[in-house]
Amino acid sequence: MIKPLQSYSFGTVIPFVLLHGGCVALFFVPFRWSWVGLMLAMYAVRMFGITAGYHRYFSHRSYKLGRGWQFLMAFLAETSGQKGVLWWAAHHRVHHRHADQDPDIHSPLRRGFWWAHVGWVLSNEYDKYDPALIQDFRKFPELRWLDKHYMVPPVVLAALLLLRGGMGAFVWGFVVSTVLLFHGTFTINSVAHLWGSRRFDTADDSRNNFALAIITLGEGWHNNHHRFMYACQQGLRWWEVDVTYYALKMLAWVGVARDLRGIRLPLSESEAR
Repeated sequence: MIKPLQSYSFGTVIPFVLLHGGCVALFFVPFRWSWVGLMLAMYAVRMFGITAGYHRYFSHRSYKLGRGWQFLMAFLAETSGQKGVLWWAAHHRVHHRHADQDPDIHSPLRRGFWWAHVGWVLSNEYDKYDPALIQDFRKFPELRWLDKHYMVPPVVLAALLLLRGGMGAFVWGFVVSTVLLFHGTFTINSVAHLWGSRRFDTADDSRNNFALAIITLGEGWHNNHHRFMYACQQGLRWWEVDVTYYALKMLAWVGVARDLRGIRLPLSESEAR
């Protein structure tokens, strides 16, 4: 049963709002195109940490990493400020088990666009998760430590940017980049279940959306993903840009990633169009 919004506690809304408010600092630091480049780089690298790490690796195990690379991927993902790696993956597994059903904690069809986009993240109702959902990765003590101390990676990144590049690097490279990263990621929960095309008749309302695929490095092919959720590749046609998959292929060439899981079932002519 879905609870009314007023029954939730939104304890994390203050730091979220403060980070958004920090974007005003753009008007108080000298403008440089290099800061814009830094912001885009920090967005892209950390978006890769979310898509390749949080999502395709820890949530779906669509490829393999050695233990050291696994830790580094988790650390990179957590620099996004989107909570702990085990927390993220466990909740995402619930989403796929019950996509667009009542137990799906961020379905826009059940609780509305705002809730799916950001409300569930800010709610204290979902600070915890069922450890049984993520036993495969909870066995690693370093991941449990990262999950518990999920504020360490973003604070380390923010401090490095401030110390090495000053206020301009901090504002553009961390504050603005993180806010854009929040909303870029959250569009997959909200927009990708409302607007776009449906190649596959899945039980949920997932959609393929080219624009979202660009800003999320390939996650916008969401209907494809819900049809083949185990697969590392989400863009199925040559024009379905999937930057995360391309990057993982390159990591496989140099021996970092391995056993990238492909599409097992042959696509019919109608499905592949």
